[in-house]
Amino acid sequence: MESRHHEQAHGHGHDHHHASGQLSGSAFRWSIVLNSGLTALQLVIGVAFGSLALIGDALHNLGDVIGLALGWGADRLSRRPARGRFTYGYGRSTQMASLINGLLIFAAGAVVVVEAIQRLFHPVPLLAGPVAWAAAAGIVINLLSARLFGHDHHHDLNQQAAVLHLLTDAAVSVAVLFSALVVGATGWLWLDAVTAIGVGGAVIWSALGLLREAIALNLDAAPRHVDLGQVEQALASLPAVLEVEELHVWGLSTSRTALTAHVVIDPQLLESEALSRDQLLALARTRLAELGIRKSTLQLETSEAP
Repeated sequence: MESRHHEQAHGHGHDHHHASGQLSGSAFRWSIVLNSGLTALQLVIGVAFGSLALIGDALHNLGDVIGLALGWGADRLSRRPARGRFTYGYGRSTQMASLINGLLIFAAGAVVVVEAIQRLFHPVPLLAGPVAWAAAAGIVINLLSARLFGHDHHHDLNQQAAVLHLLTDAAVSVAVLFSALVVGATGWLWLDAVTAIGVGGAVIWSALGLLREAIALNLDAAPRHVDLGQVEQALASLPAVLEVEELHVWGLSTSRTALTAHVVIDPQLLESEALSRDQLLALARTRLAELGIRKSTLQLETSEAP
């Protein structure tokens, strides 16, 4: 098959409008404020009243604050226009922030597990009442913070990482609350350590999933929400298209997706459809946008039968 013509089309756009950026910035800002206060409260009460599980929750909340700050900074940086050597802009910073967040979550979980195992062999007295109240505050604040991000975080790994932090912490606080209530009723001091081990294990498990996806995106894997078969079919089903070659899809950031492809067309079929090349390219960009891809480079290759 002989390629006789090449034509490029560039689709430009952003997956998030300016208003969306303001909303995510506000969500990050208020989540940092709320979780900073919660971390201080839980650390003070955990140390003062002897709950390792609550201290573990506080350490994870501290990781949240650091992670949220990184995520917020990366989110703002990703919205800056391309300049100089950074011809793709700064969107990759959100992927780097997601990777760092995953490492922070994993480290926090590992610290809690190690400390909890040591506490099993050396129990300490625990005053359940203040610990239970601090855990209840953690549930409310983390769920409220996660709610601030709304439903827009599902296709943005950076925001998804922040929400995962918060929801995991809410689950951790539920476990700490239950443990404090049972310890207060039974005097089983070992239960606080066992709960802390479970908490640390859950935190590590959540971190592994986040790390796996963050590493994949940093290696230019196609984002999970993009169905490659559906994308190829969308291009292949266009009028006069014979074949789609060299299809590449990757994330410019945790919320922006790019695509390049060679599209082989039959000029006679294109003429019979009364379409120009520009119209075909416009139709292709529209279909790709419907699939969440608004940054595309398509190269048309004209092929004729010998």
